[in-house]
Amino acid sequence: MPDSRVTVVIPAKDEEGLIGEIVDGVKPYADEVLVVDGHSRDRTKPIAIEHGARVIEDNGRGKGEALRLSINAVTNDILVFIDADGSHDPHDIPKLVGPIRAGVADLVIGSRGKGGSDELHGTLEQFIRYIGSQVIMLAINYRWGVRLTDSQNGFRAIRRDVAARLNLTSNLTTIEQEMLMKALKGGFRVSEVASHEYERRWGTSKVVVWKLWFAYVWSFLRNLI
Repeated sequence: MPDSRVTVVIPAKDEEGLIGEIVDGVKPYADEVLVVDGHSRDRTKPIAIEHGARVIEDNGRGKGEALRLSINAVTNDILVFIDADGSHDPHDIPKLVGPIRAGVADLVIGSRGKGGSDELHGTLEQFIRYIGSQVIMLAINYRWGVRLTDSQNGFRAIRRDVAARLNLTSNLTTIEQEMLMKALKGGFRVSEVASHEYERRWGTSKVVVWKLWFAYVWSFLRNLI
């Protein structure tokens, strides 16, 4: 897919502090920038439009729903998902897209295991998140005979036609885990590139471990079989 076109998808809710900068940062690597707004109560939506993004609204069910809506809202060949909090480096987008354009991957994940993270260490909650994600990653590797290092990172690229065939159902941040597991189950080619995760520069994380741990475990078990 050497001439494939790219849509960068930015799910966002109350991210007015950085959304303009993120849109500007991804534009050099995108044929289209799509912001999926989660009914923000601040100026996220108008700022994104001012910076040249196309904006649609989700139905208020969560990040997973936003990503699922984006799959049907675009026609370009490759989707790149990136968060709106400044934790991902837009300069890594060519690395994510490269293996798909070269015809050697269908899904490429930005690996914090290879690139490092400022968000997975330092507090008890971050430690619990890290241990939980590593246990799930280990089980996925053994189940499908792969050697991946990151199942949860939201910074990733996927062929749009493949994403449409995965029949994703999650409304929550478990969407990344579900996407990976269903891609492996479907026999699609998954690879990783090193990508550093920086500490978020705006707002607070919407991933609260004690509220979501059961959803992650249930999503994992349901998609493992």
